[in-house]
Amino acid sequence: MPTTASPPPTADDSVMAVFDTHSSERVFAGVVATVRVDEVQMPGGDVARREVVEHALAVAVVAVDDLDRVILIEQYRHPLGHRLWELPAGLMDVAEEPALLAVQRELGEETGLAAARWDLLVDLAVSPGFTTEAVRVFLARQLSEVGRQGAIQHEEADLRMVRVPLAEAVAAVLDGRIVNASAVAGILAADRALSGAHPLRPAGEPWTSGPAIESADRPDLTPDPHW
Repeated sequence: MPTTASPPPTADDSVMAVFDTHSSERVFAGVVATVRVDEVQMPGGDVARREVVEHALAVAVVAVDDLDRVILIEQYRHPLGHRLWELPAGLMDVAEEPALLAVQRELGEETGLAAARWDLLVDLAVSPGFTTEAVRVFLARQLSEVGRQGAIQHEEADLRMVRVPLAEAVAAVLDGRIVNASAVAGILAADRALSGAHPLRPAGEPWTSGPAIESADRPDLTPDPHW
């Protein structure tokens, strides 16, 4: 005998819904990240503890010159204990600064380059199982030299910049030599976009909400309408 699906639960602020947070305690506050422990309502009535690393949003850029070479930087990453090939990137740590201005600033600070043409490539939720960190990756073209901008210190004083044909960068991703998440996603997305396979979003599109951004209040459990 066929069964009829139960209707979805209605919103009721007086009742804790699935994935609502019962309590939240901040257990560590650092310069780059903050850690909190949430008690979260689970399906079936259980309450589970979830450790969340709060991290500022970040930006990165696939900068491609007139010879179809991508700008890569080699930078030391202490948690892994060695250098990685990465895209020019940085935190959105200037108050009220839009993502596009942030990435333009980072490109100048790390490479001494500016770009006349900007497009939006991809948004990344870096590791949503435990952190709010997200990265917006841009595509920059029509590059020009402006000299490195801002203070150069710490790991940034050790940067090495190269220009690599985009096809070689794609091969390095697939060979496992480029492993930084934003670099992997950005290089593969740029390769597809520059082939004309998919239109790009405008670079100035605001980044205050969306799948990569933490929901502000109660959990948003709206199903994706596309699939």
